[in-house]
Amino acid sequence: MAIMASCNDVAEEKPIKPNIVFIMSDDHAYQAISAYGHGLNNTPNIDRIGNEGVIFNKGFVNNSICAPSRAAMLTGKHSFVNGKVDNVRAYDWNQENFAKALQRNGYQTALVGKIHLDGLPQGFDYSNVLPGQGQYYAPDFIENGVQKTYPGYVTHVTTDIALNWLDNKREKDKPFLLLYHQKAPHRTWMPEEKYFTLFDDKTFTPPANFFDDYQGRPAAAAQEMGVYKDMDVVYDLKMLDKEKEIKTKYRGMFQRQYDRMTEEQKAAWDAYYDPIIKEFKAENPQGKDLALWKYNRYMQDYLRTIQSVDDGVGQILDYLKENGLEENTIVVYTSDQGFYLGEHGWFDKRFMYEESFRTPILMKYPKEIKPGTVVDELVQNIDFAPTFLDYAGVDIEESIQGESLRKLVKGDASEWRDALYYTFYEFPGEHRVKRHYGVRTDRYKLIHFYYDIDEWELYDLEEDPSEMHNVYNDPAYTAVRKEMHDQLKVMRSKYGDSDAMDQENLNRFLKAKGLSK
Repeated sequence: MAIMASCNDVAEEKPIKPNIVFIMSDDHAYQAISAYGHGLNNTPNIDRIGNEGVIFNKGFVNNSICAPSRAAMLTGKHSFVNGKVDNVRAYDWNQENFAKALQRNGYQTALVGKIHLDGLPQGFDYSNVLPGQGQYYAPDFIENGVQKTYPGYVTHVTTDIALNWLDNKREKDKPFLLLYHQKAPHRTWMPEEKYFTLFDDKTFTPPANFFDDYQGRPAAAAQEMGVYKDMDVVYDLKMLDKEKEIKTKYRGMFQRQYDRMTEEQKAAWDAYYDPIIKEFKAENPQGKDLALWKYNRYMQDYLRTIQSVDDGVGQILDYLKENGLEENTIVVYTSDQGFYLGEHGWFDKRFMYEESFRTPILMKYPKEIKPGTVVDELVQNIDFAPTFLDYAGVDIEESIQGESLRKLVKGDASEWRDALYYTFYEFPGEHRVKRHYGVRTDRYKLIHFYYDIDEWELYDLEEDPSEMHNVYNDPAYTAVRKEMHDQLKVMRSKYGDSDAMDQENLNRFLKAKGLSK
């Protein structure tokens, strides 16, 4: 006799949890992703993510420097809450992060490439990471706590390790989280041989404010990150005279990177760069000519390293598609912060001004995100953790300060934030960017520089998108200034920041560096 099972007896099918591939590069300016429309270079594979999903036009960080940004990404919390306020203080891996939460909820997790947070990563079944900043050639990696050196070029090595984990170490019956993080295009922008000549036929026109005089902006004037005055011709621009003794710090630093190459790699490197060095010495540019020469050398090498990153992204996307994983995998591309490509005459990051405060964010998930989606709301790197947990069906702890992007990409912005909060602490330090905090709305930005300076800046981003005119003391902006101060108080209270906390972080920083005010 056949027995008919009741519908009520059929077990409810559990939803399939999405896989997550979180791609992060280092110092990748949004201006250098072709999907953002600045015309500097072509990044077809990174663009694929946005074209097949969503591009965020107003993605920002909470603290524009490497390690603090990564800590915020992992924890979903501002620097003064997770404790990683600068590159000096240690990061506490014992605290909660989204990888730990996913791991507890059935995910197999892996971290490959640059994380720039000392200590054995927690929350990952497998980790193979660069120590510190890493090296471009013959890079060292730390695989589950054991250091080894890999032959080859770091961008390819990182991609190969990630693909090997996906293909050979991943448990096929589990959802997975892969953090695939590239070193490039971090300073000193050493390209691979394949792209040595890319952009040789192009002369880059610097931004309109390349020769900024910083009038009315004393904090901007005090920095040491100018392309003309601070960019080293050897360390940054590869003008290495092999006949000279090593007498400067920067010369020695670049020499050590050069010496990591094989003889074949050195031969290829020298064949390309030696004629440029010879021409540079012969022409001996000065003044404005030298500034423009430096800018073009910088842009060429910086963008060349990005081309290798884009290649790696393409390999990962192709692997997902070819192995039937594309439909159920969330893919995110971002950077740990933005970067100056000559704006205000600068390279590097740190400031709350737009080019380093902003960061590229592109995301695809075929099951939920409609191709060609564009989001113009204010989003921040503290939003990654709650977003991944939300998609995975994992509870988001109340202590997380970011917000899930899931509803936003579906078009529901009814209760989205109207302002962002920013902090920067690493002063006195490299590049001499003053300590500051501030708030940004869709149109205005208020910044307070403090410690050995007490300066307020206010910008109308609609009238002055390049932030050349500080209108803090302009009578026409009196009402706006009050509104922004009120907004700043709201944001500091909301996230738990204060002057007392600023002083505590300052004291710890100075003690760690052996300094006193």
